[in-house]
Amino acid sequence: MKKELLSSFQEVFGGSEAELFFAPGRVNLIGEHTDYNGGHVFPCALTIGTYGAARKNGEKVLRFYSLNFKELGVISVSLEGLTYDKKDDWANYPKGVIKTLQERGFVIDEGMDLLYFGNIPNASGLSSSASVEVLTGFIAKELFGLDISLVDIALVSQYAENNFIGVNCGIMDQFAIAMGKKDHAIFLDTSDLAYEYAPIKLENAKIVIACSNKKRGLGDSKYNERRQECEDALAALQTKLDIKSLGELTEEEFEKNKALIGDPVRTQRAKHAVYENQRTVKAVKALEAGNISLFGELMNASHVSLRDDYEVTGIELDTLVEASWAQKGVIGARMTGAGFGGCTVSIVENADVDNFIENVGKIYEDKIGYKADFYVVEVGDGPVRL
Repeated sequence: MKKELLSSFQEVFGGSEAELFFAPGRVNLIGEHTDYNGGHVFPCALTIGTYGAARKNGEKVLRFYSLNFKELGVISVSLEGLTYDKKDDWANYPKGVIKTLQERGFVIDEGMDLLYFGNIPNASGLSSSASVEVLTGFIAKELFGLDISLVDIALVSQYAENNFIGVNCGIMDQFAIAMGKKDHAIFLDTSDLAYEYAPIKLENAKIVIACSNKKRGLGDSKYNERRQECEDALAALQTKLDIKSLGELTEEEFEKNKALIGDPVRTQRAKHAVYENQRTVKAVKALEAGNISLFGELMNASHVSLRDDYEVTGIELDTLVEASWAQKGVIGARMTGAGFGGCTVSIVENADVDNFIENVGKIYEDKIGYKADFYVVEVGDGPVRL
């Protein structure tokens, strides 16, 4: 891989050699749409992700090239006065990170040539965009010697996505990618960024991701609408309760006060946020106690809530999950990511993985009319210099 990337870099940019970097993708095991509601999430970094070859170029120009979007060629922009431009397509993500770093006083006074290659399926829900963002921040840290922590790279990346790209995402994706640890998931309290690592001990099982191949873009999905519905529900609850986020409520407190919301749709959205947060806390305790079957049951309940209360699944994800639930050796399965397309995550006993992929793949293609892609994944580390 290293050799091919360096050779591609030479073909595209010529000149002196580049340095190589990697940032992972992530999958969230449980805790969906809780990260902007002040709740807990439980993601892990993967061994698939985004590779970057980069060097300073001695000019005031940033040049971006992606092996995943060769048809777009080299996208060149001035280092100074970076702004969002639709025609720059995917390159707006790294542009946003560099601009945010500059705004925060980090000195990036020279242009770079940057080549990217991702082996995360694009628009799949495994955070290809957050992976590019964190990778870019990490490259800048390394090449310019920036005094910035990995947590702050995650925060810069989230800020860029919120304010430069215009997607009101929470912190989970960028945090999971920046802070990934091999064979561990991250139990993160998004209200204050307190976190702990929890070992993922699946002695006789594997994590299998199914990509629906239904493309989705977060910015033009109903993601921002869901976020607004939760904010409106919170504002209604705050007329009586002294809370800063939905994540502070137990199920009992929510049930006692939900009439304050006064709108059935917003009540459903808030119910998901509250119950999903509590499910995540319970799931991590189950894993720590070695109770993998309870962990699986909570994954299943998470999907039902995302389908019925939050309404972010759709026929593709529901078909994959329902087919998964029917297979031998499946401990748990749910949609993962923002929804509206993207991926599911299942925990499947080793002996049944091949049959699982074959059977679920057939059911999906027969019903939806095109194939799903499957990935048996490992839990990996955060960003590295290769």
